[in-house]
Amino acid sequence: MNIVITGAARGIGKAIATQFATAGNNLILCARNIATLSQTADAIKLNNPSCNVHVFAADLSKVADANAFANFCLQWGAPDVLVNNAGGFTPGNVVDEPDDALKNMLDNNLFSAYHLTRKLAPTMIAKKTGHIFNMCSIAGLQAYNGGGSYSISKFALNGFSKNLRHELMPHQIKVTTVFPGAVFTDSWDGFDNSNQRIMVADDIATMIVACTKLSIAAVPEELVLRPQLGDL
Repeated sequence: MNIVITGAARGIGKAIATQFATAGNNLILCARNIATLSQTADAIKLNNPSCNVHVFAADLSKVADANAFANFCLQWGAPDVLVNNAGGFTPGNVVDEPDDALKNMLDNNLFSAYHLTRKLAPTMIAKKTGHIFNMCSIAGLQAYNGGGSYSISKFALNGFSKNLRHELMPHQIKVTTVFPGAVFTDSWDGFDNSNQRIMVADDIATMIVACTKLSIAAVPEELVLRPQLGDL
């Protein structure tokens, strides 16, 4: 299968790519930092010799970069799986965060997925198959202190997913919105997770891969994952 994953150099994106690689899929990975992305690709290929891994450095918050990556992906035909995982987090509150906070969060967390999907979805429609995952957050389900524009952008991504699900349903293309709670990635640097208080990236990856193995009749529209002991 052709598996397209954005934000694939580290964290959740890297975990998703690593798990899809075990089945010998054709991975098409994107991230901003080509050095880190290449290291991830090399590690995946070392452990999975039958897996092809292609990398492309882009800032998907920019329309031109999103279009360029889409064209790169289409060298291998329509994606079977598209994971819109690229994004960022800037803490703040609506009333006192920087003036450009909302624009930056929307560009990174909404428009990156919006523009890439718009370029790739028509090829999936023509093929009448495919599965799109949009990496949202529990911040897209409820407000919280310090969420600010990040939370707003994830609510917007949630709305994008709902509309996409409705539009693509007749074309046999599945859309799943993923709402993770706290996951032990670089953003939690310094946090002591020795007691497994919060989730790990492989937890999210395992669920995404499992969703792709369901029959054509089934789609998990929303996937909410939280630490067993609840949100922090």
